[in-house]
Parts: sequence; C-alpha cells; structure tokens
Amino acid sequence: MSLLKKDKEIAVPGEVLTKGEEYSAGQGTYKDKDEIVASRLGLFDVRGKIISILPLSGKYVPLRGDVIIGEVVDISFSGWRVETNSAYSAMLGVKDATSEFISKGADLTEFYNLGDHIATKIINVTSQKLIDLTMKGPGLRKLIGGRIISVNPYKVPRIIGKMGSMVNLIKDHTKCIITVGQNGLIWINGEPKNELIAVNTIRKIEREAHTSGLTDKIKEYLEKSYKNEKA
Repeated sequence: MSLLKKDKEIAVPGEVLTKGEEYSAGQGTYKDKDEIVASRLGLFDVRGKIISILPLSGKYVPLRGDVIIGEVVDISFSGWRVETNSAYSAMLGVKDATSEFISKGADLTEFYNLGDHIATKIINVTSQKLIDLTMKGPGLRKLIGGRIISVNPYKVPRIIGKMGSMVNLIKDHTKCIITVGQNGLIWINGEPKNELIAVNTIRKIEREAHTSGLTDKIKEYLEKSYKNEKA
C-alpha cells in the first residue's frame, strides 16, 4: 500500500503512516501488525524504505555517517577534541585528520587550531556517548571565512530538501557556498549581502518547515529579496 502521508508533513502519535510490508519502522514509529504508526509528534520522513518521525525540537543525536560542523576545543598528542553541538564528546584522531603524513611529535596546530571550525564526518558512535570523526571524504575540510549559524537540528532535512533541492535553490540565488551540518550548524560563505539573504532564507525555512508548498514560497522569497536589492 502507498504511504498515507506526504514527506515532511506533520504526524501525530497514533497516526497510521502506511500499511503492508513494503516499509520498515524507524525512529519515532512502531509496527502494529501490518501498520507503521507514529509514536510521537513530528515530521514524517522517508529514507529509502525506512519511515521515521523527526521531532520538531530537541538536541542533536549523532548518527554514524552524519556530516556535521564542529569546533576544535582541545588538542592532545593523539588528535583534536571537537564540540559537536550535542551531549556527545568527539575526537578527531591524527590518522583520520588528513591524507597527508603527520610525523610523530608534529605541531598539530598547523593542521587544526583551537577555535577552528571543520566540516567532518562521524565514523563511530559508542554507547558511552563518544564520537570518532574523520576528515577523509568529499567536502570535508577546515572552514575558512564566512559565517556559521545555528538552527534546530530537526529542521535540517527541510533546509536541505529532497536530493538537496532546497539548499541548492539558496545556493543558486545567492551564489554562496553552503555546508549544512546534520547537527544544526550551517556554514555560509559569500558576498556579505548574499550571506545575509541566505541566512534570512534559512531562518524562514526553519520557521515554516511544517508548511506545505514551501519550495515555491522560498523561491518567491529569494526572487523578491533580490528584486528589492536592485530597487
């Protein structure tokens, strides 16, 4: 049977989301015979064949494979401790920090210093609330210049959009480089006036994440922002 809700629509506890065996129950849902039912209030989310309900608010819960934005807060002989906007402590070890060879006793601040922000990927999450990070992968890098804003981490899927459609819409209009971390931190780098428009657009998406027809609203908002800019 087909899905009974559209992606990113609001679901309430006890609401039947689909029937049959085609989909599996993810976070915020449970299986009742052949039905998948919402167990909390939130946004209906489908990833592949897994149905989840994303909370409307709350702290970020790290997942393996997530790309996040973190701040270097400590340096030891074995690597860097990174703040992740969550209750978890994260470590970036020397072997995962770069494709370059780092010799024993090297000055690690030459790679990442205190206060640096990085786009990094979670490769492991332990039951003791510890995170292992890597900088080896597409788009993973030290973030230089620009600005970083914080959003509700549970609104991130809406800000990114299906297959990146929403964030690409913002990039196309503002010509900004934008990296969205799953932990609710977003890096924006471009001309100052374009950065501001990007920030305001993201804030609008965050406020109106639960509404339908949001892509069209955002496109209209961006076009109007630049029309006013030229006026």
